[in-house]
Amino acid sequence: MRVVIVTESFPPDVNGVAHCALQTARHLVERGHTPVVVAPATSPKLSAPSEQSDSSFGTGSDASAPCPVVRIPSLPLPGYPQVRVALPSRRVAAAITAHRADIVHLAGPFVLGVRGMAAAGRLGIPAVAVYQTDLAGYARTYMGTGEAAAWRRIRSVHAAADRTLAPSSAALHDLEAHGVPRVRLWPRGVDTVRFRPRHRDEALRRELAPNGELIVGYVGRLAPEKQIELLGGACGLPGVRVVVVGDGPSGPSLDQALPGAVFLGRRTGDELARIFASLDVFVHTGPFETFCQTVQEAMASGVPVVAPAAGGPLDLVAHGRTGLLVPPRDEAAVRDAVWSLAADPALRAAYGAEARRTVEGRTWAAVGDALIEHYTDVLAGRAVVAA
Repeated sequence: MRVVIVTESFPPDVNGVAHCALQTARHLVERGHTPVVVAPATSPKLSAPSEQSDSSFGTGSDASAPCPVVRIPSLPLPGYPQVRVALPSRRVAAAITAHRADIVHLAGPFVLGVRGMAAAGRLGIPAVAVYQTDLAGYARTYMGTGEAAAWRRIRSVHAAADRTLAPSSAALHDLEAHGVPRVRLWPRGVDTVRFRPRHRDEALRRELAPNGELIVGYVGRLAPEKQIELLGGACGLPGVRVVVVGDGPSGPSLDQALPGAVFLGRRTGDELARIFASLDVFVHTGPFETFCQTVQEAMASGVPVVAPAAGGPLDLVAHGRTGLLVPPRDEAAVRDAVWSLAADPALRAAYGAEARRTVEGRTWAAVGDALIEHYTDVLAGRAVVAA
Protein backbone atom coordinates (compact mmCIF):
# COMPACT_ATOMS: atom_id res chain seq x y z
CA MET A 1 0.00 0.00 0.00
CA ARG A 2 1.02 3.58 -0.64
CA VAL A 3 0.15 5.53 2.52
CA VAL A 4 0.34 9.25 3.29
CA ILE A 5 0.52 9.93 7.03
CA VAL A 6 -0.68 13.47 7.75
CA THR A 7 0.30 14.25 11.33
CA GLU A 8 0.03 17.33 13.53
CA SER A 9 3.46 16.50 15.01
CA PHE A 10 6.50 14.42 14.12
CA PRO A 11 10.02 13.98 15.55
CA PRO A 12 12.10 15.76 16.65
CA ASP A 13 8.92 16.79 18.52
CA VAL A 14 8.46 14.68 21.64
CA ASN A 15 4.81 13.79 22.30
CA GLY A 16 2.37 10.96 21.81
CA VAL A 17 1.19 12.00 18.34
CA ALA A 18 4.75 12.35 17.02
CA HIS A 19 5.91 9.05 18.51
CA CYS A 20 2.91 7.09 17.21
CA ALA A 21 3.29 8.57 13.71
CA LEU A 22 6.97 7.61 13.67
CA GLN A 23 6.27 4.05 14.82
CA THR A 24 3.51 3.73 12.22
CA ALA A 25 5.84 4.84 9.42
CA ARG A 26 8.55 2.46 10.59
CA HIS A 27 6.20 -0.50 10.71
CA LEU A 28 4.75 0.19 7.28
CA VAL A 29 8.26 0.23 5.81
CA GLU A 30 9.17 -3.00 7.63
CA ARG A 31 6.07 -4.70 6.19
CA GLY A 32 6.93 -3.64 2.64
CA HIS A 33 4.50 -0.73 2.30
CA THR A 34 5.42 2.74 1.06
CA PRO A 35 4.60 5.64 3.42
CA VAL A 36 5.22 9.36 3.18
CA VAL A 37 4.80 11.67 6.18
CA VAL A 38 3.31 15.17 5.99
CA ALA A 39 4.01 17.23 9.14
CA PRO A 40 4.48 20.83 10.30
CA ALA A 41 7.96 22.26 9.91
CA THR A 42 9.90 22.20 13.14
CA SER A 43 11.56 25.07 14.91
CA PRO A 44 14.84 25.94 13.16
CA LYS A 45 16.62 25.05 16.42
CA LEU A 46 15.21 21.51 16.30
CA SER A 47 15.44 20.78 12.58
CA ALA A 48 17.85 18.07 11.60
CA PRO A 49 20.90 19.52 9.80
CA SER A 50 20.50 17.01 6.99
CA GLU A 51 16.88 17.91 6.30
CA GLN A 52 16.47 19.18 2.75
CA SER A 53 13.41 20.35 0.86
CA ASP A 54 12.57 19.48 -2.70
CA SER A 55 11.76 22.65 -4.62
CA SER A 56 8.46 21.25 -5.89
CA PHE A 57 6.52 20.65 -2.69
CA GLY A 58 8.92 20.23 0.19
CA THR A 59 9.67 16.54 0.30
CA GLY A 60 12.71 15.68 2.37
CA SER A 61 14.09 12.94 4.57
CA ASP A 62 14.50 13.83 8.25
CA ALA A 63 17.62 12.30 9.73
CA SER A 64 15.74 9.73 11.85
CA ALA A 65 12.70 9.19 9.62
CA PRO A 66 12.19 5.83 7.89
CA CYS A 67 10.55 7.47 4.85
CA PRO A 68 10.31 10.82 3.03
CA VAL A 69 8.88 13.70 5.07
CA VAL A 70 6.99 16.68 3.64
CA ARG A 71 7.36 19.65 5.98
CA ILE A 72 4.62 22.29 5.89
CA PRO A 73 5.47 25.87 6.97
CA SER A 74 4.31 26.42 10.55
CA LEU A 75 4.19 28.88 13.43
CA PRO A 76 4.57 28.23 17.18
CA LEU A 77 1.36 28.12 19.18
CA PRO A 78 1.11 31.34 21.24
CA GLY A 79 2.02 30.64 24.85
CA TYR A 80 3.20 27.11 24.02
CA PRO A 81 6.06 27.35 21.52
CA GLN A 82 6.83 23.63 21.74
CA VAL A 83 3.64 23.07 19.69
CA ARG A 84 3.68 24.27 16.09
CA VAL A 85 0.63 24.82 13.89
CA ALA A 86 0.86 24.31 10.14
CA LEU A 87 0.00 27.24 7.90
CA PRO A 88 -2.37 26.92 4.93
CA SER A 89 -0.50 25.25 2.10
CA ARG A 90 -1.12 23.44 -1.16
CA ARG A 91 1.69 21.07 -0.27
CA VAL A 92 -0.65 18.67 1.55
CA ALA A 93 -2.74 17.89 -1.54
CA ALA A 94 0.37 17.97 -3.72
CA ALA A 95 2.07 15.36 -1.53
CA ILE A 96 -0.96 13.06 -1.58
CA THR A 97 -1.23 13.36 -5.36
CA ALA A 98 2.50 12.94 -6.00
CA HIS A 99 2.66 9.83 -3.82
CA ARG A 100 -0.33 8.27 -5.63
CA ALA A 101 -1.73 7.35 -2.22
CA ASP A 102 -4.00 4.35 -1.72
CA ILE A 103 -5.03 5.60 1.72
CA VAL A 104 -4.51 8.68 3.88
CA HIS A 105 -3.73 8.24 7.58
CA LEU A 106 -4.64 11.29 9.69
CA ALA A 107 -2.81 11.36 13.04
CA GLY A 108 -4.63 13.48 15.62
CA PRO A 109 -6.33 15.62 12.94
CA PHE A 110 -7.02 19.18 14.03
CA VAL A 111 -5.39 21.72 11.68
CA LEU A 112 -3.11 20.00 9.18
CA GLY A 113 -5.22 16.85 9.36
CA VAL A 114 -8.33 18.78 8.38
CA ARG A 115 -6.57 19.84 5.18
CA GLY A 116 -5.45 16.27 4.62
CA MET A 117 -9.03 15.07 5.05
CA ALA A 118 -10.30 17.67 2.59
CA ALA A 119 -7.64 16.76 0.03
CA ALA A 120 -8.38 13.04 0.38
CA GLY A 121 -12.07 13.75 -0.13
CA ARG A 122 -11.47 15.79 -3.29
CA LEU A 123 -9.19 13.10 -4.68
CA GLY A 124 -11.53 10.24 -3.78
CA ILE A 125 -8.94 8.56 -1.54
CA PRO A 126 -10.10 6.77 1.63
CA ALA A 127 -8.97 8.21 4.95
CA VAL A 128 -8.45 6.73 8.41
CA ALA A 129 -8.45 9.26 11.28
CA VAL A 130 -6.65 8.45 14.52
CA TYR A 131 -8.12 10.17 17.58
CA GLN A 132 -5.31 11.02 19.98
CA THR A 133 -5.98 14.28 21.82
CA ASP A 134 -8.81 15.19 24.22
CA LEU A 135 -9.43 18.64 22.71
CA ALA A 136 -12.58 19.09 24.79
CA GLY A 137 -10.60 18.53 27.98
CA TYR A 138 -7.98 21.02 26.83
CA ALA A 139 -10.71 23.58 26.12
CA ARG A 140 -11.93 23.24 29.70
CA THR A 141 -8.39 23.55 31.05
CA TYR A 142 -7.15 26.49 29.03
CA MET A 143 -10.35 28.46 28.40
CA GLY A 144 -12.81 27.29 31.03
CA THR A 145 -15.35 26.90 28.25
CA GLY A 146 -15.56 25.79 24.64
CA GLU A 147 -16.03 22.09 25.28
CA ALA A 148 -19.15 21.94 23.09
CA ALA A 149 -17.36 23.76 20.28
CA ALA A 150 -14.40 21.38 20.54
CA TRP A 151 -16.68 18.38 20.20
CA ARG A 152 -18.39 19.95 17.17
CA ARG A 153 -15.00 20.25 15.49
CA ILE A 154 -13.98 16.71 16.45
CA ARG A 155 -17.27 15.36 15.12
CA SER A 156 -17.07 17.27 11.83
CA VAL A 157 -13.47 16.16 11.18
CA HIS A 158 -13.89 12.50 12.09
CA ALA A 159 -17.30 12.09 10.46
CA ALA A 160 -15.61 12.67 7.10
CA ALA A 161 -13.23 9.75 7.63
CA ASP A 162 -13.93 6.22 6.42
CA ARG A 163 -12.93 5.01 9.89
CA THR A 164 -11.91 6.62 13.18
CA LEU A 165 -9.50 4.73 15.42
CA ALA A 166 -9.79 5.32 19.17
CA PRO A 167 -6.83 4.43 21.44
CA SER A 168 -8.86 3.28 24.44
CA SER A 169 -12.33 2.10 25.40
CA ALA A 170 -12.98 5.39 27.22
CA ALA A 171 -12.07 7.40 24.10
CA LEU A 172 -14.22 5.13 21.93
CA HIS A 173 -17.18 5.66 24.25
CA ASP A 174 -16.68 9.46 24.24
CA LEU A 175 -16.53 9.58 20.44
CA GLU A 176 -19.64 7.48 19.98
CA ALA A 177 -21.51 9.43 22.66
CA HIS A 178 -20.79 12.65 20.74
CA GLY A 179 -22.01 11.30 17.43
CA VAL A 180 -18.78 10.25 15.72
CA PRO A 181 -19.57 7.34 13.34
CA ARG A 182 -17.52 4.30 12.32
CA VAL A 183 -15.27 4.15 15.39
CA ARG A 184 -13.01 1.18 16.10
CA LEU A 185 -10.49 0.47 18.86
CA TRP A 186 -6.78 0.73 18.03
CA PRO A 187 -4.46 0.97 21.09
CA ARG A 188 -0.79 1.92 21.12
CA GLY A 189 2.28 -0.26 21.25
CA VAL A 190 5.26 -0.04 23.56
CA ASP A 191 8.94 -0.78 22.98
CA THR A 192 9.42 -3.67 25.39
CA VAL A 193 13.11 -4.00 24.44
CA ARG A 194 14.03 -0.40 25.22
CA PHE A 195 11.78 -0.18 28.28
CA ARG A 196 12.55 -3.08 30.61
CA PRO A 197 13.44 -3.69 34.28
CA ARG A 198 17.06 -4.64 33.55
CA HIS A 199 17.88 -0.97 32.86
CA ARG A 200 17.50 -0.09 36.53
CA ASP A 201 20.61 1.92 37.45
CA GLU A 202 21.73 2.04 41.08
CA ALA A 203 24.23 4.82 40.40
CA LEU A 204 21.46 6.98 38.96
CA ARG A 205 19.25 6.17 41.94
CA ARG A 206 21.97 7.34 44.34
CA GLU A 207 22.29 10.55 42.34
CA LEU A 208 18.55 11.25 42.42
CA ALA A 209 18.00 10.10 46.00
CA PRO A 210 21.31 10.31 47.90
CA ASN A 211 19.66 9.41 51.20
CA GLY A 212 18.02 6.27 49.84
CA GLU A 213 14.58 7.83 49.38
CA LEU A 214 11.79 6.09 47.51
CA ILE A 215 11.83 7.57 43.99
CA VAL A 216 8.44 8.61 42.63
CA GLY A 217 8.51 9.79 39.03
CA TYR A 218 6.41 11.69 36.52
CA VAL A 219 7.31 11.73 32.81
CA GLY A 220 5.55 13.90 30.27
CA ARG A 221 4.73 17.42 29.18
CA LEU A 222 4.73 20.06 31.90
CA ALA A 223 1.42 21.68 31.00
CA PRO A 224 -1.73 22.74 32.88
CA GLU A 225 -3.86 19.85 31.61
CA LYS A 226 -1.42 17.35 33.13
CA GLN A 227 -2.14 18.70 36.66
CA ILE A 228 1.34 17.77 37.88
CA GLU A 229 0.86 19.96 40.95
CA LEU A 230 -1.17 17.03 42.35
CA LEU A 231 2.19 15.50 43.25
CA GLY A 232 2.59 18.19 45.89
CA GLY A 233 1.25 15.92 48.63
CA ALA A 234 3.70 13.17 47.72
CA CYS A 235 6.56 15.69 47.97
CA GLY A 236 5.73 16.09 51.66
CA LEU A 237 5.97 12.39 52.48
CA PRO A 238 8.98 11.36 54.57
CA GLY A 239 11.53 9.30 52.70
CA VAL A 240 10.06 10.12 49.28
CA ARG A 241 11.84 11.93 46.45
CA VAL A 242 9.72 13.14 43.51
CA VAL A 243 11.47 13.24 40.12
CA VAL A 244 9.91 15.10 37.17
CA VAL A 245 10.99 14.47 33.58
CA GLY A 246 9.80 16.73 30.77
CA ASP A 247 9.42 20.35 29.75
CA GLY A 248 6.60 22.73 28.93
CA PRO A 249 4.88 25.95 29.94
CA SER A 250 4.13 24.84 33.52
CA GLY A 251 7.79 24.25 34.34
CA PRO A 252 8.49 27.52 36.19
CA SER A 253 5.40 27.29 38.41
CA LEU A 254 6.09 23.70 39.41
CA ASP A 255 9.27 24.65 41.28
CA GLN A 256 7.11 26.10 44.05
CA ALA A 257 4.25 23.61 43.74
CA LEU A 258 6.59 20.62 44.21
CA PRO A 259 9.10 21.52 46.94
CA GLY A 260 12.13 19.26 47.00
CA ALA A 261 11.38 17.67 43.64
CA VAL A 262 14.17 16.99 41.14
CA PHE A 263 13.50 18.38 37.65
CA LEU A 264 15.48 16.62 34.93
CA GLY A 265 14.06 18.39 31.89
CA ARG A 266 13.39 16.55 28.66
CA ARG A 267 15.03 13.14 28.33
CA THR A 268 14.63 10.65 25.49
CA GLY A 269 15.78 7.29 24.17
CA ASP A 270 17.92 4.97 26.25
CA GLU A 271 18.47 7.66 28.88
CA LEU A 272 14.73 7.90 29.43
CA ALA A 273 14.46 4.12 29.63
CA ARG A 274 17.14 4.11 32.35
CA ILE A 275 15.20 6.71 34.33
CA PHE A 276 11.93 4.79 34.04
CA ALA A 277 13.49 1.55 35.25
CA SER A 278 15.17 3.34 38.16
CA LEU A 279 11.87 4.58 39.61
CA ASP A 280 10.09 2.86 42.50
CA VAL A 281 6.65 4.25 41.62
CA PHE A 282 5.39 6.03 38.51
CA VAL A 283 2.60 8.59 38.92
CA HIS A 284 0.55 10.11 36.14
CA THR A 285 -1.78 12.91 37.21
CA GLY A 286 -3.55 14.17 34.06
CA PRO A 287 -7.25 13.26 33.72
CA PHE A 288 -7.52 13.95 29.97
CA GLU A 289 -5.44 11.13 28.50
CA THR A 290 -6.97 9.31 25.54
CA PHE A 291 -4.33 6.61 26.04
CA CYS A 292 -1.26 7.54 28.17
CA GLN A 293 1.86 6.07 26.63
CA THR A 294 4.08 6.88 29.60
CA VAL A 295 1.99 4.55 31.77
CA GLN A 296 2.77 1.71 29.34
CA GLU A 297 6.46 2.60 29.32
CA ALA A 298 6.55 2.53 33.12
CA MET A 299 4.79 -0.83 33.14
CA ALA A 300 7.22 -2.24 30.58
CA SER A 301 10.00 -1.04 32.91
CA GLY A 302 8.55 -3.10 35.74
CA VAL A 303 7.37 -0.09 37.76
CA PRO A 304 4.00 0.05 39.58
CA VAL A 305 1.72 2.87 38.46
CA VAL A 306 -0.56 5.35 40.20
CA ALA A 307 -2.94 7.03 37.74
CA PRO A 308 -6.36 8.70 37.64
CA ALA A 309 -9.37 6.46 37.09
CA ALA A 310 -10.22 8.28 33.87
CA GLY A 311 -9.50 7.97 30.15
CA GLY A 312 -6.75 5.75 28.83
CA PRO A 313 -5.35 4.53 32.19
CA LEU A 314 -8.62 2.64 32.78
CA ASP A 315 -7.55 0.20 30.05
CA LEU A 316 -3.91 0.06 31.11
CA VAL A 317 -3.79 -0.14 34.91
CA ALA A 318 -5.36 -3.13 36.62
CA HIS A 319 -6.20 -1.69 40.04
CA GLY A 320 -4.70 -3.84 42.78
CA ARG A 321 -2.61 -5.89 40.31
CA THR A 322 -0.33 -3.55 38.33
CA GLY A 323 -0.89 -0.35 40.25
CA LEU A 324 -3.53 1.87 41.80
CA LEU A 325 -6.24 3.99 40.18
CA VAL A 326 -7.29 7.07 42.14
CA PRO A 327 -10.06 9.65 41.74
CA PRO A 328 -9.07 12.34 39.22
CA ARG A 329 -7.89 15.73 40.54
CA ASP A 330 -7.49 14.39 44.08
CA GLU A 331 -4.11 15.32 45.58
CA ALA A 332 -4.81 13.49 48.83
CA ALA A 333 -5.66 10.28 46.94
CA VAL A 334 -2.39 10.51 44.99
CA ARG A 335 -0.45 11.06 48.21
CA ASP A 336 -2.16 8.15 49.98
CA ALA A 337 -1.60 5.79 47.04
CA VAL A 338 2.10 6.66 46.94
CA TRP A 339 2.36 6.21 50.69
CA SER A 340 0.70 2.78 50.60
CA LEU A 341 3.20 1.60 47.98
CA ALA A 342 6.11 3.21 49.82
CA ALA A 343 5.25 1.21 52.90
CA ASP A 344 5.17 -2.17 51.12
CA PRO A 345 8.22 -3.14 49.03
CA ALA A 346 6.82 -6.60 48.35
CA LEU A 347 3.62 -5.12 46.94
CA ARG A 348 5.62 -2.77 44.72
CA ALA A 349 7.64 -5.69 43.39
CA ALA A 350 4.51 -7.77 42.73
CA TYR A 351 2.75 -4.90 40.93
CA GLY A 352 5.86 -4.15 38.87
CA ALA A 353 6.34 -7.76 37.79
CA GLU A 354 2.69 -8.09 36.80
CA ALA A 355 2.84 -4.77 34.96
CA ARG A 356 5.74 -6.01 32.85
CA ARG A 357 4.00 -9.29 32.11
CA THR A 358 0.82 -7.46 31.09
CA VAL A 359 2.46 -5.34 28.38
CA GLU A 360 4.85 -7.90 26.90
CA GLY A 361 2.48 -8.65 24.02
CA ARG A 362 1.71 -5.01 23.25
CA THR A 363 4.55 -4.49 20.80
CA TRP A 364 4.50 -1.88 18.06
CA ALA A 365 4.71 -4.75 15.55
CA ALA A 366 1.45 -6.27 16.83
CA VAL A 367 -0.26 -2.89 16.93
CA GLY A 368 1.08 -2.01 13.47
CA ASP A 369 -0.27 -5.22 11.98
CA ALA A 370 -3.69 -4.40 13.45
CA LEU A 371 -3.51 -0.97 11.79
CA ILE A 372 -2.78 -2.56 8.41
CA GLU A 373 -5.88 -4.72 8.91
CA HIS A 374 -7.92 -1.53 9.43
CA TYR A 375 -6.49 -0.11 6.21
CA THR A 376 -7.37 -3.32 4.36
CA ASP A 377 -10.93 -3.29 5.69
CA VAL A 378 -11.43 0.34 4.64
CA LEU A 379 -10.06 -0.28 1.13
CA ALA A 380 -12.26 -3.36 0.77
CA GLY A 381 -15.29 -1.35 1.86
CA ARG A 382 -14.56 1.32 -0.75
CA ALA A 383 -14.17 -1.38 -3.40
CA VAL A 384 -17.59 -2.83 -2.54
CA VAL A 385 -19.22 0.60 -2.78
CA ALA A 386 -17.51 1.27 -6.12
CA ALA A 387 -18.72 -2.06 -7.50
